[in-house]
Amino acid sequence: MKRIATCFVALGLTASAAMAEVAPGSIQFEEGAVAQSLTGTAGNPAEGRTIMTTKSVGNCVSCHAATDYADVPFAGEVGPLLDGAGSRWDEAQLRGLVVNPKMTFEGTVMPAFYKVDGFNRPGDAFTGKAAPADLPPLLSAQQVEDVVAYLMTLKDE
Repeated sequence: MKRIATCFVALGLTASAAMAEVAPGSIQFEEGAVAQSLTGTAGNPAEGRTIMTTKSVGNCVSCHAATDYADVPFAGEVGPLLDGAGSRWDEAQLRGLVVNPKMTFEGTVMPAFYKVDGFNRPGDAFTGKAAPADLPPLLSAQQVEDVVAYLMTLKDE
């Protein structure tokens, strides 16, 4: 009986490790795409839309317009129109673009939403000194998955 219980505990630990969130520094890119889910949990398209259209969260609306969120004021024109994004790119490509678009488009001004190193750190208010601690990514792993799920709904008609 102890062996069976030990096996179940080991299987449970293995399963939870497999479902662990992928850290920003552990992302595996293949030609700009990120095939592996960052959370192992499906994204929520409704949450993704909210993240993209909320200026204090994803703020995607500042650069990108889409017919689906035409109700959101002041959509930007810096980035490409997102209508049909789910038809132009697959899920892995969209995940890669949200995580770090420079892996696909080297000269883009779009920020990396799931990255914590390899760039100039912001200062601590107006002191001119580097921020006192590591900063988290702009979006959490689940927020990235939610945005990707939403982008996948933007298909060509």
